[in-house]
Amino acid sequence: MPKIELFDCISPLDYRYYGGNKKYVRELSEYFSEKAKVKYQLRVEEALVKTFAKKKICSRAIANEISNAVRRVKPEEVYAEEKRIKHDIRALVNCIRKRVGKKARPYVHLTITSYDVVDTADALRYKEGTEKVILPSLKLLEKTLIKIAKREAKTVQVGRTHGQFASPITFGFAMAEYVDRLGNRINAIEAAKNGLVGKSSGAVGAYNASSIFLANPVEFENALLKEIGLKAGGHSTQITEREPMLDLTHAIISAFGVLANLADDMRHLQRSEIAEVFEEFGPKQVGSSTMPHKRNPISFENVKSLWKEFMPRINTLYMDQVSEHQRDLSNSASGRFTAEIFVGLFIASEKMNETMSRLKVDRKKMNENFEKARGMIAAEPLYVLLAFHGHPNAHEHVRKLTLKAGDEGESLYDTAMADKSLGPFIAKFSKKQLRLIRDPETYTGRAAQKTLRVCARWKNI
Repeated sequence: MPKIELFDCISPLDYRYYGGNKKYVRELSEYFSEKAKVKYQLRVEEALVKTFAKKKICSRAIANEISNAVRRVKPEEVYAEEKRIKHDIRALVNCIRKRVGKKARPYVHLTITSYDVVDTADALRYKEGTEKVILPSLKLLEKTLIKIAKREAKTVQVGRTHGQFASPITFGFAMAEYVDRLGNRINAIEAAKNGLVGKSSGAVGAYNASSIFLANPVEFENALLKEIGLKAGGHSTQITEREPMLDLTHAIISAFGVLANLADDMRHLQRSEIAEVFEEFGPKQVGSSTMPHKRNPISFENVKSLWKEFMPRINTLYMDQVSEHQRDLSNSASGRFTAEIFVGLFIASEKMNETMSRLKVDRKKMNENFEKARGMIAAEPLYVLLAFHGHPNAHEHVRKLTLKAGDEGESLYDTAMADKSLGPFIAKFSKKQLRLIRDPETYTGRAAQKTLRVCARWKNI
């Protein structure tokens, strides 16, 4: 086969997002490449003959001979054979068979069909790739977010809803949202990858061929799958049921969405008029080809952009749920792109961890923005306390006060104190309650405590 250089590749994943990083190439290709796909298919063929030997269907010597042959098969020769015969798994089988003697040949691929190999191999490589690559990256990001949330647990920040100043929070509280959401997605991914299934039930899933040789083909299937660390589905046809892989991909995509949401929040906090956090900017880094002053939030924008590309691909997995009767080929091409979803999440997770671990928090600017909001954000506690102490129409009264304060350029506190009609009600406020109106930075509820509780919940993930 012709050698393809890095910049000959078509997918940006290859030449832009991981191809220049040897560590990424090594980690990702081990599970998500075409080489990995062939390697895992060979592992299924090897597990078959090992189980034959354990069940006394063939000798240990024959199983060892086939195992040795399996380990010498290269993806290039499988593809060359497929080009000749126009069938990928039969090409794989032929490459094994040509390396063994006459006595061993009948046991290669005996009783199983192509998708016993394809679906089982895919389940195994996605399970192991998730365990070894995806989850460690997400857990590292989770620890970074915990570190920031704890550090900023008491850093007062004005809350924002609908793009407007809302009630006070802390920046740690804002970060704890993502600690909790990502932690839950990590657990969902863990559960889903453990739910992946394989099969060795044959051409229509009814164990037709294996029943010729095996008294209990279902027990044999369980033994074969145990050999490689999987379990059998409840009911397979020629293919495994689609839902386990769909569940894992959904968990992957929804984790991607958490990262995109975090990236979008951080991007907005870097807006010139907000400027509360910043990505670290290298001394030689360029923000614009024409505006030298620009320091764009490129990493966060890149993560959101990656999510926009890969999130819609979940639709393909949903469409792949539908297969005519016991099998059609309508998922044979589309299913080959699933690996890219996992790689996309990995790249986004690595980028987010790198960027968040060097995030610059401008507490002075946070305080300046809080001061801009100070005059009005006491509206909620003022309304609540007035209502509690018997005011007949507290919400409407405070709403009008905010308009008056805004028109006159006064703080809501001063405007309320000057309103003689409120005097009898405000007189009932405790000192602590009155302070919430005068000093709204104290009106953060349990933001700091909740932040620390969330961080403690996920610290051992």
